[in-house]
Amino acid sequence: MSVFDRPIVMLDFETTGLSPAMGERITEVAALRIVDGRVTERYVSLINCDARIPAFITALTGISQAMVDAAPPVRRVLPELLDFIGTDTLSAHNASFDEKFLLAEAARLGLASAHSALLCSLKLSRRLFPGMASYKLGALSSQLGIRFRSAAHRAESDAEVGAELLIHIGRHLGRSYGMAQVASELLLSVNKLSAAKVPAYLELYAGAKKTATAD
Repeated sequence: MSVFDRPIVMLDFETTGLSPAMGERITEVAALRIVDGRVTERYVSLINCDARIPAFITALTGISQAMVDAAPPVRRVLPELLDFIGTDTLSAHNASFDEKFLLAEAARLGLASAHSALLCSLKLSRRLFPGMASYKLGALSSQLGIRFRSAAHRAESDAEVGAELLIHIGRHLGRSYGMAQVASELLLSVNKLSAAKVPAYLELYAGAKKTATAD
């Protein structure tokens, strides 16, 4: 099973806080391109935004002031990141958080992201795996048997688990509804539905696909 019909870029930022509107900045990025059912490319970097790193962020992530002070400047990293993403669908766990930082940092430099769509693995998980004890990335991945290969709360580690989660979702849909390949448009549609409507929608979608194939 090839899982997805188009490439999807899984993105994760580490930041100094929760909102760019409050002056918070990015400190690290990882972007992993998923093609079919595996990660084929990655862009990973610490980022120097001339920002002060709060002590609690260092305690949480291990990213220190010295690390970001020695990192490549944001004026270099952001254009490289945007070029890496290109026009692919962008995904993240709690995607609106990462997208708002991406757009804010790009706007500071007079740039714009060309990603074609935004896919949230958190929303997908809530709709496709109801009843989980927690949908935070660490807890959810553990419940689904997905393991961190290195410390959580670093961009590459979180992006790797996010990518594995998205691939797991694709394979789950394929097995459950008899689809040899999962269209990214289907994931985007499920993202927009209420959880109660998802099972009936997927049954109708799969039935229509089977009818079209038979014809």
